[in-house]
Order: sequence, then structure tokens, then C-alpha cells
Amino acid sequence: MEYDKKVRAPLLKKIQAAMSQRRFEHVLGVEKAALFLAEKYGASQEKASIAALTHDYAKERPDEDFKKIILDYGYDLDLLNWNNAIWHGVIGAKLVEIELGITDESILQAIRLHTTGAAQMTLLDKIIYVADYIEPGRDIPGIEKARAIAKKDLDEAVAYETKHTLAHLIEIHAPVYPKTIETYNRWVAKKRDKNEEVNENR
Repeated sequence: MEYDKKVRAPLLKKIQAAMSQRRFEHVLGVEKAALFLAEKYGASQEKASIAALTHDYAKERPDEDFKKIILDYGYDLDLLNWNNAIWHGVIGAKLVEIELGITDESILQAIRLHTTGAAQMTLLDKIIYVADYIEPGRDIPGIEKARAIAKKDLDEAVAYETKHTLAHLIEIHAPVYPKTIETYNRWVAKKRDKNEEVNENR
């Protein structure tokens, strides 16, 4: 790891105190995956570690905490129509900033986007988005394929995760957050269209 363990240790203690042991183990798994991806694709290991460790900091907070942040900090009131699945990333980043003192915008953005993705994503955004999906403790259909793809092509891994996440939401008749649709249109649909165009020109 690129950064001093003295920086990580107190952060780890605060994070562990904010969540269940099961969630904490997931967070450590995401950090492990994020560090691997950061090394492979040339991102800051320090930022990947911090973003991974804090991405679910607010996951187990009561709904009232999120609603208060939405109202107090002038977020789009449409967010009140969603729930923890969206809030713990989008609003959780603000709690990370306030309570943990992390102000690096690249880290906060990666936290905001780790469940929804976005049409425009930085390397760090993609690393945390994918690491959250492929972490060692995750056991879902297609996970080994997702891990294999992540080792070869990060953009393809973003597309694979987005496609399968959206399919799952549709299958259970869950509402789809608009940014997730944007992510699908950018990383899945447009990539497919581009590939089809290449094939047609051969």
C-alpha cells in the first residue's frame, strides 16, 4: 500500500464502529479488490483504499439521518422518494465528509457512484464500482465471470455489472434510479452499438 498505515488504522477503527461485523468484512473485501484493480490499472492505491473502506460507511444508518442531510444540505428533494440502496452512496458521501473529515472530491465521488455508476466515471469511480461487485466475499450468479472480466478490461467489467444489476432490478420489479439508466446507456448500450458498427464495416 502506498500510504502510511498510521493513516489507515484510525480510519479503520471509526469505520468498524459504524457498522456490523458482516458489513465490515465486506468493506475489507472491497478494499482488497480495489487495491488489486488500482495496481493493475494505475490508480492511486491510497485513494482506492480510502474510498473502498468508506463506501458503505452510512449503509446501516437510520433513514432519518439521510432525510436530514437531504433537507439540510439542499439536495434534490426527489431523493426523498428513494431509499437506503441509493442514499448510502449519494448521501453517505456527505456523512463521510462531515464525520470522517475526508474532503478529497475524487474519493467522495467514488462513494456517491458506487451503487449507481454514471455516464461519466473516473478510473477511481470504476474501480470502486467494480470492486464492490467482485469482492472476495460476494457469491452471486456470474461472479466468477465478473472477476475474470475485471482482470482484463475495467470498462467491460463496468458494463457486465451494470447489465446484470439492471436485469436483477427488472426481475424483482424494483424502481430503477435514473443514474443507473445513464450508466447502462453509456457503458452497455453504446458499447454494443459501437461494436456492431465495427462489425458492419469489416
